[in-house]
Amino acid sequence: MKKLWALFLVLVLLTGCGKDTARGAVDTYLKKYKSLDSEVLVDLESVVDKESLSESQKDKYRDILKKQYKDLSYEILEEEYDNDVSYVTVKITVYDLYKAQDDASIYLENNREEFNDENGDYSVEKYMDFKLDKMKDTTDKVDYTITFTVSKEDKEYVVEQPTENDLLKIHGVYNYDVN
Repeated sequence: MKKLWALFLVLVLLTGCGKDTARGAVDTYLKKYKSLDSEVLVDLESVVDKESLSESQKDKYRDILKKQYKDLSYEILEEEYDNDVSYVTVKITVYDLYKAQDDASIYLENNREEFNDENGDYSVEKYMDFKLDKMKDTTDKVDYTITFTVSKEDKEYVVEQPTENDLLKIHGVYNYDVN
């Protein structure tokens, strides 16, 4: 009887790992970030391209986001089914890039002269280098809760496009001070 229960438990666990459940679809979605899947890298490029950065700064930012994705950890907390739509609540843990950016901004306010160029004028490029270095070096982490909406399409569960705020959470730049 114990072997039967063990076999049942294994089957239940394996069932939850595929895209045949909402949980499995979210698990697959987040694993794409961790493995730097080609789809994720294409999206990463669009995130980097939106920033006003020099090419070397874009390279550094790209590396920061890749590290963020690879080191992302998560725990699926709950899944709720409502016909062909499901809601999967996940706790993610990411580097706190928001705090690193905020710390850099506070430092700028108190030490603006350090970011002047040779003519004594404020240099955005010097500040951006400083801020990116702060982001790159951070080891602080933050937990966020995200509820993914998952739809059943052709007998397969598909994660719908996360909200902008949820993507900011995955990137670690969500402004949690607003709440």
